[in-house]
Amino acid sequence: MGVAALAVLTLVGTLGYLVLGFSPLNALYQTVTTIATVGFSEVEPLSAAGKVFTMVLIVLGVGTVFWTLGVLVEALVEGELLEVFGRRRMEQRIAQLTDHVVVCGWGRVGREVAAHVSAKGKAVVVVDVDAERVATASGQAVLGDATDDAVLRRAGIERASVLVAALATDAANLYVTLSGRALRPDLFILARARDESSAPKLLRAGADRVVNPQRIGAQRMAAFALQPSVVEFLDVVMHDGTLEFRLEEVTVAPGSVLDGATLRNSHVRDRTGALVLAVRAPSGEFLTNPDPQTVICAGQLLIAIGTVSQLEALEALAR
Repeated sequence: MGVAALAVLTLVGTLGYLVLGFSPLNALYQTVTTIATVGFSEVEPLSAAGKVFTMVLIVLGVGTVFWTLGVLVEALVEGELLEVFGRRRMEQRIAQLTDHVVVCGWGRVGREVAAHVSAKGKAVVVVDVDAERVATASGQAVLGDATDDAVLRRAGIERASVLVAALATDAANLYVTLSGRALRPDLFILARARDESSAPKLLRAGADRVVNPQRIGAQRMAAFALQPSVVEFLDVVMHDGTLEFRLEEVTVAPGSVLDGATLRNSHVRDRTGALVLAVRAPSGEFLTNPDPQTVICAGQLLIAIGTVSQLEALEALAR
């Protein structure tokens, strides 16, 4: 707007001096020096009308220049202030989060991870170095290099429950894994590996699980080819809201009602309605379709299926 006003004023001034008998070049030169108030002498003698016109042009020119500068400064300051205030509000929201998931990398994999986690009602903080991609992130997001410890701290890694390294390269995911493990030795870290040969390195760097999207995709395609109904059922139970039943993992706390009891004596099925499909020991070993005489111990994970209310009742028993 301000630049347009200056252009119009320059055009009017040039036309005015042309009417006063100036050559086109001298008319433009006289207009520019007058609006700029540089103090040069007139390029051609001015009549009384020319002097009046020049005075009016000076007043309008100075006013337009200052107005244009004001608009530019205001836009600059407002833009910076909005960015600062927006960043502070985001940092305040992140500071209030606990038990959230930090997703490093807002690409195709990162977006899908965040979408599924958010659909389960868990908070997500996205970290990406690309400002345009961060601007498209829904919810909380941090602009910065995820391999930088300070950036991970801004994402609230000290209070997070999971760190997902889903950057574009395995090397970057390796750095994120190392940083995350150094900052939080107890944090669950999930890393993406584009190359199968990177998986052992990521595990040695501290990742709890390594996922190769291409391999997982191939396995799912093979499963659909061989057992489509089973895969569809698991998808519905795990991800779809159309079925009432859910699969969940429940941790048995020390001193809970379940700690030290057998599956039969705990009456999990009668008291909650949930069905225990498997028991996982702290060592990581699975016991599927457990015997009723299986003893439940603190630290074990119960893989159970049931409705939301049934699973909540099971969690209450396990606490």
